Order: sequence, then structure tokens, then C-alpha cells
Amino acid sequence: MKVDILTIFPAMVSAYLEESIIKRAIEDQKIDINVVNLRDYSDLSSSQVDDTPYGGGGGMLLMFPPFYRAIKDLKKENSKVILPSPRGKLYHQGIAKNWAQEEHLIILAGHYEGIDERVVELVDEEISLGDYILTGGELAALIIVDSLTRLQEGVIKAASHQNESFEENLLEHPHYTKPQDYQGYKVPEVLVSGHHEKIRKWRRYMSLKETYYKRPDLLKKAKLTKEDEIFLEMIKAKKTLDI
Repeated sequence: MKVDILTIFPAMVSAYLEESIIKRAIEDQKIDINVVNLRDYSDLSSSQVDDTPYGGGGGMLLMFPPFYRAIKDLKKENSKVILPSPRGKLYHQGIAKNWAQEEHLIILAGHYEGIDERVVELVDEEISLGDYILTGGELAALIIVDSLTRLQEGVIKAASHQNESFEENLLEHPHYTKPQDYQGYKVPEVLVSGHHEKIRKWRRYMSLKETYYKRPDLLKKAKLTKEDEIFLEMIKAKKTLDI
């Protein structure tokens, strides 16, 4: 998979790509991420890419011509152009899974007051990261890239995907590591029992409990088993799982 990120702040984006899982994925050629400076596509003095909006108003807008030239240069037959935008549909794991199968994404990072509306005519999908405003689209682009990178084959272990939050429209169960007891803060006994079935049940129960109290909206979309329904009734009745 190849991703082009079009931005006026390439150093900001590149710094994030040089750490942790994404860096290793790039080095292992699991994903190809290219940071493109929008200013390289300006034909104005000092590589200007912004100007005042027609009709007046505060702030500066990113201009249409640099985006037009950049997209025309970068886009291939199999490309999908993405614009992080408050007007877009809400990004979620299902979209991430679909996009992870694409061959080529071009993500446009807006900035300042916004972008010339004509850019939207060149966009395949607008996407929102939530109901809040960011200074620019760089962080949004990086969130998308991060979520897509970990879904590429061989980047992380398959078992890790299976238990992650949102994979089944449920939040993940709590995790613990050594030491078992620190200053009176203890790890649940079941996790050190060595009893795999009891551990499975506890994790499933806790996953449902976390979701019920913190993101109950997800339960409407989750595919629940009969065991899950029993656990949920116990959670609603505030009963403790006896294992």
C-alpha cells in the first residue's frame, strides 16, 4: 500500500513517521508513505500557497491551483483522494479496514481557515475524526495513516488485532503485567491462575462491562453470543462474575 500525504508542513508529518511501528513498517516495506510538500506545486513567488478569501472574512485559505497540480501529478488509476474535514463522515475501524485494502491513498492536509472549495471536486471521500477543530489536517492524516499501517499484513501479530477495541464493536478488556502486587495494587487472581477458560470468560465479561459503562452505543452494533447476553444481564444487575 502507498500513501501520499500532501501538506505545507512536511517536517511535522515526517517526524511522526520516524518512530515506533510505522518506522519499522516502512523499513520492512509493509507500507510506502510519501510526504509531499504542497509548496512544491506553487507557481507564485516564495512558493505561496494561501491567500485571502473572496467575499471577505478572517484567516487565509489554501489555494486551488497547487492542490490541482499535486493531485494531477500524484493520482493514478487506482488512487483514492481523501480529505480530512469536519463535514465528512466519522472515521471508524470499519473504514480503516476497507481503506487498508486500497493500493494508493492521497491524503490532503488542509490548514489555516481551510481550503478553496474547488479542491473538494477532486476528492473521493471527506472524513471526520470527530466533532472538534484542529489547527490543520496533519494530525488527522497521521491518525489515519497510523490506523492503516497497523492493519497491513505482518506489521503486528494477527492475535493482537483480534482482541483490540472496536474489532467486534466492543472495548478491550483490561490488561496487567508484572509485578503482581505493588503497594497493595493487585492483579486480578484469575489472570495468574493459569486456567485458560476462566481467563477467557473474565476477559469477555470485562470487555462487555467496559463497553456497557463507557461506550454503550457500541453494543447496538455488536454481535453478541448467548454467553454475552448472560454476562450483560449480570453487569446490568451489578453482579460479580464468579469464576
